[in-house]
Amino acid sequence: MRRRERATGDSAGGPQGLPGISTTGRRAGTFCVLLIVALAAQATRVQVFQKHELDHNAANQRLTIQRYDQPRGNILVAGEPVTGSEPTGGRYDYRRTYPHGSRYAAVTGFSSQTYGNTQLEGVYDDLLSGTDSRLASWALWDAVARRQNPGGDVHTTIDPAAQQAALTGLGRQQGAVVALEPATGRILALASTPSYDPGSFAGSGAADQQAWDRLQADTDQPMLNRALRQIYPPGSTFKVVTAAAALANGVVEDIDAPTGAPSPYVLPGTTTTLVNDTSACDRPNLSLNTAMVLSCNSVLGYLGVQVGLEGMVSMAEKFGFNDAELDVPVRAARSNFDTAMNESQLALSSIGQYDTAATPLVMAMVAAGVANGGRVMHPQLVDKLTKSDGSSVQVMEPVVYREAMSAAVAGQVQRLMIDVVEDGTGRNARIPGATVGGKTGTAQHGVGNAGTPFAWFISWARPSGSDAVPPVAVAVVVADSDATDVTGGRLAAPIAKSVMQAVLNGH
Repeated sequence: MRRRERATGDSAGGPQGLPGISTTGRRAGTFCVLLIVALAAQATRVQVFQKHELDHNAANQRLTIQRYDQPRGNILVAGEPVTGSEPTGGRYDYRRTYPHGSRYAAVTGFSSQTYGNTQLEGVYDDLLSGTDSRLASWALWDAVARRQNPGGDVHTTIDPAAQQAALTGLGRQQGAVVALEPATGRILALASTPSYDPGSFAGSGAADQQAWDRLQADTDQPMLNRALRQIYPPGSTFKVVTAAAALANGVVEDIDAPTGAPSPYVLPGTTTTLVNDTSACDRPNLSLNTAMVLSCNSVLGYLGVQVGLEGMVSMAEKFGFNDAELDVPVRAARSNFDTAMNESQLALSSIGQYDTAATPLVMAMVAAGVANGGRVMHPQLVDKLTKSDGSSVQVMEPVVYREAMSAAVAGQVQRLMIDVVEDGTGRNARIPGATVGGKTGTAQHGVGNAGTPFAWFISWARPSGSDAVPPVAVAVVVADSDATDVTGGRLAAPIAKSVMQAVLNGH
């Protein structure tokens, strides 16, 4: 007798005889699909969204190895390299060299296998290391093939004669010099002392670490870029800004006419008299010209209050104060002029004291703006970027920063500065065969003004008889000196003079 087979449908394999899929199997399959999706999402997050963060993670050595696996592009001054590369025979194929030692450290910054990159070495690291896409002839193919191009070069605006004059003048003193070309904003000198040799710690060995540790422990802070990254009370050099504000706002119309300033001048809302450094200032109603020649605190403090807070803030900011994003392209520290003050504080701020503080860069912009007929140009440290074969990647053009004042007002301020050099506190900046305008400053600081004063001088110069825009403007600060007579006229003016002469001699 034949037994009838029982049909079981799909659970027995179905009519096609295929194996069945249980509920557990379906769950396992779904779980695998989710794992694949999660894995793809994670890979996308890491490789796309976190690429930059991981590339620049301190623990990732790939970029450092890539950065030094070929000679680095150079930073140039007047067409000549002030950097180099040498083979190491070690983990990193090449290390950075600085043939001039400390001379251009404030310009280049450093490139270290251990401690990274700063200043121009950092801003243009991609170009110098050869990874900048602008260096590639076939960018897409280079990216696919992961081919690294030869490093490009950075051509600076620095005048080697002006740079050397600045460093020689500063000597072993703590201080800084910035020289600008007023018509373009090109930085002709950028010096900070004491300085350091960036090549002393460019590698990754024990000697490099020891050199770095010594520099970090040095109380003179040789690695501090005092020209760009340190602010100081500008003292009486700020009176140039106050004079410009008084003229631009109609508080003073004639620089030789009486100003109405009282003597003594009592700070508003107080019983405190704003004292002067010379008794020659202790007369009422002095003219602006006399007040600038004698550097009278009472007159300029009074005029700042007459201009008012809004007018003083506006003029200061036109010269670069309160700008936290002033790039040259290295970022400069923010120079400060308070935007909320009472009148007594405003009077002190108008003579460069109270909370007013500036980098040498910004004070050079003050002098350059006056010299350039009231137009302040954006300071720039780089002329152009090129490939290794010399072809241009980017050429920098002059850019207007702010229109600080009219040409007529600038002409009046120029005369004030000329008279300071000819008849006043800036006599040490006189140059035979040149017209020089300047302003001295001796800024008190510290608790109870007990610190050694900061000696300042800002100036500009042009050949005598010329009506052209002066080719150079300078700011000098001597922050710490062994001299017994610490004044801007004695310490800072001769340094400015030597820098200006170096530029004039090259024209």
